[in-house]
Amino acid sequence: MQSLNDLEIGIMFWAGREPVETLREMKALGVRCGQIGIPGEMDLTGAAEAWKRALAAEQFTLVTVFCAYTGESYADIPTVQETVGFIPRPTREEREKRTLEVSDFGAKLGVSSIALHVGFVPEDTSDADYLAVRDMVRRVADHAARNGQVFALETGQEPAPVLLRFFEDVNRPNVKINFDPANLIMYGSGDPVEALSVLGKHVVSVHAKDGDWPPAGRPGALGEEKPLGEGAVGIPRFIAKLKEIGYKGTLNIEREIPGAAERLKDIRMAVGLLQGLL
Repeated sequence: MQSLNDLEIGIMFWAGREPVETLREMKALGVRCGQIGIPGEMDLTGAAEAWKRALAAEQFTLVTVFCAYTGESYADIPTVQETVGFIPRPTREEREKRTLEVSDFGAKLGVSSIALHVGFVPEDTSDADYLAVRDMVRRVADHAARNGQVFALETGQEPAPVLLRFFEDVNRPNVKINFDPANLIMYGSGDPVEALSVLGKHVVSVHAKDGDWPPAGRPGALGEEKPLGEGAVGIPRFIAKLKEIGYKGTLNIEREIPGAAERLKDIRMAVGLLQGLL
């Protein structure tokens, strides 16, 4: 794969459509790298071969493969707690198997990082769910290590000190962090710039995403995602902090809204905003 510049702008996008068409759509927005999300229902049989050919033909670099799962919902905080990541007990076994398959998919593409939302990890380190999820993360990390990959946990559901404590308890050198500043705002978990001070040395990838705090008077509601620069993150301050901590990876624009035209319009605007800041 081609070498990338420090703080190169990329896009977080989803597989599921024809690979060459998808990559050309991303390149038309002015980028040549990004992170690919793998939907839970996507059949991986033969998928790596098709994506590998397309990536080579289009000279596009993947920096992360994201794993999502069938049955996840981000409707509100209670629903996230019940459905997302490794926390729900009934789906742990199948989701661990799927995560290993996604790791193998990424390895076939030569991608050196996998990532996911692990879900709301209990703060009580003696809690049975905490211990089960910690050990599950260890097993996935060990599998990823055999594939030459880091395993990045995405920020958002818990405050930075809670995530750091879990991270240190997992105690695997290839476990890292995919830092999403908007998630910290939208879940009400803390200021993203302050969180970078806590987690910075472990950050291996970043989402360029914006959002607002949860609405007052609506317990359990998530904040609203916003176009980059229009939310509460403070993108200039966030970029300045990334530079301060010495982060040199990609800035992967993430915009998760219905409607392809609106999404692409917002991404194009975000590319221009980041180019100006850089």
